Amino acid sequence: MDACSRFRLWHLAGVLVPALMSVPLLAQSRPGAGSQPTFTKDVAPILQRSCQDCHRPGSVAPMSLLNYEDVRPWARSIKARVAAREMPPWFIDRNIGIRKFKNDTSLSDAEIATIVSWVDGGTPRGNPADMPPARQFPELTAWQTGKPDLVVEMRGTRTVKASAPDWWGNVESEVAVTEDRWLKAVEVKPISGYRMVHHAVASIVDPDLEDDEQNFNFSDRGALSEYSIGKNGDIYPDGTGILLKAGSKIRWNLHLHAIGEEGTVKVAVAFQFYPKGYTPKYQMRAELLGGDTEQQIDLPANTDNIRDDTYIGLDKPSVITAFEAHMHNRGKAQCMEAIYPPGSTKNPRAGGVKTEMLSCVDRFNFGWLRSYAYADDVQPILPAGTILHVISWHNNSSSNKLNYDSTNWIGYGNRTIDDMSHIWLAYYNISEEEYQQRTAEREAQARKTGQR
Repeated sequence: MDACSRFRLWHLAGVLVPALMSVPLLAQSRPGAGSQPTFTKDVAPILQRSCQDCHRPGSVAPMSLLNYEDVRPWARSIKARVAAREMPPWFIDRNIGIRKFKNDTSLSDAEIATIVSWVDGGTPRGNPADMPPARQFPELTAWQTGKPDLVVEMRGTRTVKASAPDWWGNVESEVAVTEDRWLKAVEVKPISGYRMVHHAVASIVDPDLEDDEQNFNFSDRGALSEYSIGKNGDIYPDGTGILLKAGSKIRWNLHLHAIGEEGTVKVAVAFQFYPKGYTPKYQMRAELLGGDTEQQIDLPANTDNIRDDTYIGLDKPSVITAFEAHMHNRGKAQCMEAIYPPGSTKNPRAGGVKTEMLSCVDRFNFGWLRSYAYADDVQPILPAGTILHVISWHNNSSSNKLNYDSTNWIGYGNRTIDDMSHIWLAYYNISEEEYQQRTAEREAQARKTGQR
């Protein structure tokens, strides 16, 4: 049985092994006698790498974890959350598909064992001389992808009352640029009212298209990036970019929600440009792909492991740089599988089917819409004719602690109480000749390292 089949059976059976059961196994990796972990030497470096971006004053986390005095009162809670792999929020299945990512904040088994052993050992502070230098963070209001060349704000503001239903709509900017420019990086974020913004998607309004040719929601033509908890923006690989044409406007598709106090929302997008006159070799694409239709989202009441499948064809050789799962509070898991065309280098047989599971989010969390950026040497290189198979599972039963009411049928919709089922995909096309070359190089490297 292949990994894909095992994953499907696991979810369809509804057997979720509590993550805390893994703690005794982790004990095998703990330091031996006489090497009791301390905060200053062993725990602080872990927190600096994977926790403090959010756990610092003024950021999104509810407590700071910058020093021993901050951390000590939360030690037992930290142990439970990291042992269950609930924190840091990284929800890729570690046993299926691609496992190397540029933005991976997850903890290794050894790091989890260190924290568990430190808590079980009485949370000793350790030698102050072992404490690593404090991390230097950018201002919370700073752009996380670097200093922008241009910032474009949405037109006006949107008021959200203290108590109100979710609001979903489009807001545009004025003209963003007066000359064609290629984008190297893009980041979207609220500049006021960030607690009221569940997510904000920016797309380009192409000046060469008529209004009826533009997609007024999630634009596949000109999608740029989105803001959501856990995502800071996109820095494109060298030699790739997105063209922002002269006269383009920016459209934001906003999802706003009440938080118990009235406030105003304003969002902006920051651009970093390639030098004038430079044209990157590849044009990046950011697209929404999947099963968002009234017919496809069909979640019966009091039902778990509700599955739907969507298939998307690629007409050209493609390199995927990142993907992001997107469902709502009843979302449970989502996978992206490649079905390779017969006769291709990935499936050389004339007949039959060959599949490869690329990535699975096995513990989807609507509060953390993470974008998973593949490391350069493992980015999927897919032949023309590949079909991307998106497999999604929802839980509309009372066992889902985020479920508002398991007695109601749920369908597709923009509201949080409705649901969705799609992925965000970042990729670019390459020529057939380059596909063959890259595939051969990847195979040669795999043979060299003994991976094949």
